[in-house]
Amino acid sequence: MEDEELWDFDSESLSFEKDRHIYYLEMMYRGLPAPYQGQEINRLTLAYFVISGLDIFAALDRIDKEAVINWVLSLQAYPKNDRTFENGQFYGFHGSRSSQFQSDNSGAAKLNASHLASTYCALAILKTVGYDLSQIDSELLLKSMRTLQQPNGCFMPVHTGGETDLRFVFCAAAICSMLKNWTGMDREKAKEFIRNCQSYDGGFGLIPVAESHGGATYCAVASLKLMGFLGEDSLSEKASSDVINVPLLLDWSLQKQAFEDGGFRGRANKPTDTCYAFWVGGTLRILQADKFINEEALRGFLLTCQYKYGGFSKFPRVLPDIYHSYYGFCAFSMLREPGLNPLCVELGISAIAAIGL
Repeated sequence: MEDEELWDFDSESLSFEKDRHIYYLEMMYRGLPAPYQGQEINRLTLAYFVISGLDIFAALDRIDKEAVINWVLSLQAYPKNDRTFENGQFYGFHGSRSSQFQSDNSGAAKLNASHLASTYCALAILKTVGYDLSQIDSELLLKSMRTLQQPNGCFMPVHTGGETDLRFVFCAAAICSMLKNWTGMDREKAKEFIRNCQSYDGGFGLIPVAESHGGATYCAVASLKLMGFLGEDSLSEKASSDVINVPLLLDWSLQKQAFEDGGFRGRANKPTDTCYAFWVGGTLRILQADKFINEEALRGFLLTCQYKYGGFSKFPRVLPDIYHSYYGFCAFSMLREPGLNPLCVELGISAIAAIGL
């Protein structure tokens, strides 16, 4: 009871508090609260959540677009010379100002590696605020990105020492899609890696034979859509046999909506969570199977995670955070909430930004 009074949740609210959510995002734009200090290296990702979130609300007039563009562009990596380029370095975008440098054994600062996820977020921000991506040195970026693709079709996020899984296949596909240039990846190899990640139950693990997961499943399906391997008839029998087992995937995805509260869970026997309304709900939207979602129940669950003063939390009666807030906003966009811009689900940005209007 004391916690309820401390956090001041409005559990009786049955409406989507648009104005309060915009105010929440404005506050995050002006300055992140102290608990985000540990995420400083991911500042570009946090900025993506805030700026793309404001775009969903058609509220980009609340930010200085020119300042945002200049800041994002300042985080792009460039080679010092041709020899440096041949060392396999990736020339995308750094996650923050501090992540542009790291200390060597003597304590001296040296240039750090750019990251595939940061590059996706950078391009998504630039596209959202109307920057012409043809001004980006895409040849340099994509040529260096191709060196991150592994023999099995997966991608590393950095040029050395990184993980390899479906998250970075998605980042690579989204980057190529936004730049309208597919020279940065071998799509056939990427498709084969994705196919090998589909589990016996229909979902996708981050790597082959891993447990099916809502986020990994979205990355797989969105990547296939962006690469042109999923058409408008993805539920048809022919589409299933050509690429992945869509009926089995559909069955797995629909089972992730909980009967108890209407929310989506990311894995079997896990609690429902705001973000999976996007990860799993978005997968169903890409498959054109969102008509099978119990939208009333999902909306009811999401409203229990809505904070009285703006934002969404992971679970009911927990403080909001930028990550879950953004995917809560995306979920309400997919639920056709009045006043919200529609979403390009496979890119994770508004449809307006994706088209480039």
